[in-house]
This record gives sequence, structure tokens and C-alpha cells, in this order.
Amino acid sequence: MLSFVHSAKFDELYQPSWALDHITNEGELLKLKLDKYSGAGFQSKSKYMFGKVSIKMKLVEGDSAGTVTAFYMSSDGPKHNEFDFEFLGNTTGEPYLVQTNVYVNGVGNREQRLNLWFDPTKDFHSYSILWSHRQVVFLVDETPIRVMTNMERKGVPFPKDQPMGVYSSIWNADDWATRGGLVKTDWSHAPFVATYKGFEIDACECPFSLAAVESAKKCSSNAEKMFWWDQPAMSELSLHQSHQLAWVRANHMVYDYCADNARFPVKPVECEHHIHKHLVMFD
Repeated sequence: MLSFVHSAKFDELYQPSWALDHITNEGELLKLKLDKYSGAGFQSKSKYMFGKVSIKMKLVEGDSAGTVTAFYMSSDGPKHNEFDFEFLGNTTGEPYLVQTNVYVNGVGNREQRLNLWFDPTKDFHSYSILWSHRQVVFLVDETPIRVMTNMERKGVPFPKDQPMGVYSSIWNADDWATRGGLVKTDWSHAPFVATYKGFEIDACECPFSLAAVESAKKCSSNAEKMFWWDQPAMSELSLHQSHQLAWVRANHMVYDYCADNARFPVKPVECEHHIHKHLVMFD
């Protein structure tokens, strides 16, 4: 069974992408800084198709209202695919919100938001994206918080043909991030710092020179090779994981696009096949 395992320091897998003077590399730890002049970001040195990417983060402490820290995978171009974790800052004592979103062929509008069951500013926690031909799974400390199942047979597009880079950044988004933009960034608390470690990528690496169709062929299992993410056991959540996801949805989710009838009078096709309850619309 084939696997591409990378577990390394930051500069073996990633490189700064903007505002290098707002990035501090301390060996095992990497810090991104946001102040009134700039945020900062980094990206993977390679692109990947299928597998799992993970990172350990400690989010901005104290009053983080107006700030957004993101960890995501994305391909290029107007018809891009993208899997997003966005951590929406809040005033001191209020919980961080985690917003996830999925873009397929350039179309997003699939937001879900939840509160975490721990304080993500006090210690490091792992955030992961698992991507296979069958599903995309968002995980927090290995607990699934969202699943997008391949429903192409129902006519729902699924991301499976574009290599994706891995990215993270911190920036000011006080026009929307906290209570819909009502709470602005308090720059007296700057700099706002997000800290990272545990950079892991276990995925099929795609050279930039390789065409997308060739990358898809290179990263798909066949009679001669089998990738771990194509194993039958990886095609859906285990029973334990399904129970974990149900617990997260029932106790921590505060917004689901599938339950937003005002925004989507006609329910998106993929939403017809999931149970969406216990949800409070986020203001």
C-alpha cells in the first residue's frame, strides 16, 4: 500500500507567501503576526491530490475580535476547488467560532459554523483535512466535524481533478468576522499572534509541471498500486466517527447552510441526504 508521508519542520514543507517580516520561524514553532499594517501567510512548496494534511495551532489569545486565522487547501484559477478552516476571533471570554467551507469548480456558499469544546488559545490542537475520491473530512483533534460525501451520482460536483496547495494566513476581517462585522478589531491589543507546529502532510505529491489529468492518474489507485486513502475502510466514517460527528452537530454547530431556508429557498441537493437539526441561526 502506497503512502507519501511528510512530517517535518516548517521549512521542509512550507514557505512564507507574504509579509515575511510578520513571520517568525523558531525552529519547531512558527508564528504569524497581525498588526494594523499587515497580516501574514505561508503556503506549501508542493501541490497534492488526495491524502491528509494536518497542522497544530494555538490561536490568538485574549481579545481577537475582527481577526481571522485560516488553514486551507486550494487549487488555482476561477474554477478552483478549496477546503477551508477559518477561525473567527472574538472578544475576551467569548468562544472562537470555526467556519468551514467547500468550494467546487469555483462555487462555495457551503458554510458551517461551530463552537469548539475547548479553548483553542490555551494550547495546541490539531486541525486536519482528509481528502479521498469518496469524501472530504474536516477533523479537530481527530474528531470529524464535517463530511462532504461524493454524491456525483446525484449530480453534485465533487473535487477530484485538481491538485491543491496547502495554505495558512492571518488577517483583519472586522467587516464580517465577529458578529457580522459589528465588533471591530481593537488595535491596542496588537500584535495578534497565531502559533503553529506539527506540520504533517501524508498525500500524493504533484509536480507543478504535471498536467491536472496526469496528476489525477498518478494519484489514483489501480491494480498495481493502492493508496491508503483508497482502502475500503477509508471510504466512509467508522461507526465511532459517525457518533462523534453527530455529537458535534448536536452540541456545537451554530450555523449550517443546509438549514438556512432564507438564503436557500430551494435546498441544495447535497443537503437532502443529511439530517440537520438542533441548529441556531447565527446573526
